[in-house]
Amino acid sequence: MIRISIDAMGGDHGPAVVIPALMTVATRRPDIRFVIYGREEVVRPELAKFPKLAEVSEFFHCEIAVRMDDKPSQALRHGRWKSSMWKAVEAVKAGTADACISAGNTGALMAMSKFCLRTMATIERPAIAAL
Repeated sequence: MIRISIDAMGGDHGPAVVIPALMTVATRRPDIRFVIYGREEVVRPELAKFPKLAEVSEFFHCEIAVRMDDKPSQALRHGRWKSSMWKAVEAVKAGTADACISAGNTGALMAMSKFCLRTMATIERPAIAAL
């Protein structure tokens, strides 16, 4: 089983796009489980539309969401330890998730990932891959 942590608040449209996309993945890959982080009042109604997705997901409320126009330094200062993006990255560090996905602010995600996860001793800069 693969566990993926999700920043549900990421992207221009947030949970309205992220949650249906997760349902597509859950349908195609029944071996994947999701750990979803976001604002409860926005994510829960979207998740309720997809009961099968809710069965293979855990949800955790986060009050803070990193905005697309936040500078990486702002996101680290204000979103660390409490934003949906930070919690999704932190789940990988804690071992409760195997990977993290966010459609949010790329600079903030890289900064939080590098700060939280660190890089391997021989690696100076992390890489970005587009799929």
